[in-house]
Amino acid sequence: MHFPEITSENLARESFNLPGDFEGDLNLCLIAFQRWHQPLINSWVPLARQLEEAHPGFRYYEFPVIQRLNVLFRSFIDQGMRSGIPEPTARHKTITLYTDKAAFKQALEIDDEEEIYLRLVDREGAVHWHASGALTKEAADGLAEAVEQLAG
Repeated sequence: MHFPEITSENLARESFNLPGDFEGDLNLCLIAFQRWHQPLINSWVPLARQLEEAHPGFRYYEFPVIQRLNVLFRSFIDQGMRSGIPEPTARHKTITLYTDKAAFKQALEIDDEEEIYLRLVDREGAVHWHASGALTKEAADGLAEAVEQLAG
């Protein structure tokens, strides 16, 4: 499993060439395909913030994944998301990926778009841990253990 090379912008209008521009040595990618996935993503954010505070080399990002669109449609969608996410840190951490969804899902071994997916990725794109769905104790423990082992 490997995070594919993608160029995109976050909601703060900063450009990223991923995976190389990930800001952490370890980066938790919270991947969503549906608008209704946001509460599932939000279930992980408190833990992600705790891990970010505890481990200087850890960062997390939210990735809404959308099929490639022209600039006009992308601008419309991004502006709508900006209006719903006024907090600067959340805008920085939200990077909309307009990409070939089939290739993206294949690279990250994602079977469908009905769940959220989590991938713990380094700057080279290697995936070190993965899960899907809302936060559970078992998944939280698995992520915390992976971060401790890799960051320690």
